[in-house]
Amino acid sequence: MENKKLLAVVRVRGTVGVRKDIAETLKRLRLNKVNNCIIMKPDESYIGMLNSCVNYVTYGEIEEQTLESLLKKNGIDSDYKSIMEKGINKEMRSKFPFRLHPPRKGYKSVKRSVKNGGSLGYMGPEINSLIKRMV
Repeated sequence: MENKKLLAVVRVRGTVGVRKDIAETLKRLRLNKVNNCIIMKPDESYIGMLNSCVNYVTYGEIEEQTLESLLKKNGIDSDYKSIMEKGINKEMRSKFPFRLHPPRKGYKSVKRSVKNGGSLGYMGPEINSLIKRMV
């Protein structure tokens, strides 16, 4: 993954039967509810956190157009190009997580990984089409 790209992380599954360590990781990522979305830089620590809760989230690199639509939907008047270059500042973190609608035409599957035809795990650039269906 490139360091210049930002990651969009969307929580796909609920909390019933979640192990305590995974629930704590989701809480630290601020993904408390299903269909919540956060934007983050792909640092080593965050990638490790995503790998530990990969069965409950989907993530991938977000494009400028998708980020712009997310920011407009949530009433943030920041310049999305500066966000793509510099990342998220502390003032904007209070706006996270973004609350999204369930995707139109649904998820492929919330029980299978992307490799097996589902919606869990690393989606790459396909995350943009999912977020566009949710905005």
